Amino acid sequence: MDLIQEPDLLTELGPLLSAEAAAEAPAAGVEAADLEQAVWVRLLERGPRAPFPAGRARWLRRAVRAEARRARRRARREVPYGATPADAAGEPEDALLHGEENRALRSAVARLPGRCPELMDALLSPRDLTYREIAGELGISQGSLGPVRSRCLGCLRRMLAVEVAAPDPWGKER
Repeated sequence: MDLIQEPDLLTELGPLLSAEAAAEAPAAGVEAADLEQAVWVRLLERGPRAPFPAGRARWLRRAVRAEARRARRRARREVPYGATPADAAGEPEDALLHGEENRALRSAVARLPGRCPELMDALLSPRDLTYREIAGELGISQGSLGPVRSRCLGCLRRMLAVEVAAPDPWGKER
């Protein structure tokens, strides 16, 4: 039986999808109908007989949130036609300094001890991962992410303080 012809699926998920899309759309900056359409397409791409391991409603909620995150990321990256991107608007020196800062940060993150490099890479990832997704990728509990992140940021802060002399409160360098 085709997915579109399965009346139970449409009647069961239709109202829930509308409600979830209406709730997520304002924060994502898109129309609720666009979110609904994207989730229906995702559902069709799964295939008519693909099982829902966690249940239909749970899958649908996750799909709506994933599509909303994707829309937010797309909105951050897209530039209206005729506008100049923020990086292109500055001077070449600004772009060079920004690139050097990113390289210095990535280099310092790579030298962190233990699981810190993996965690910081996941937190800095452009994929916009949630704590649950990061915990799943790293194989650690979600509750331990905050304390580990805090320790890693402390290490990173100390490491960068040694490399980059921060000025004293009165404007003098140490």
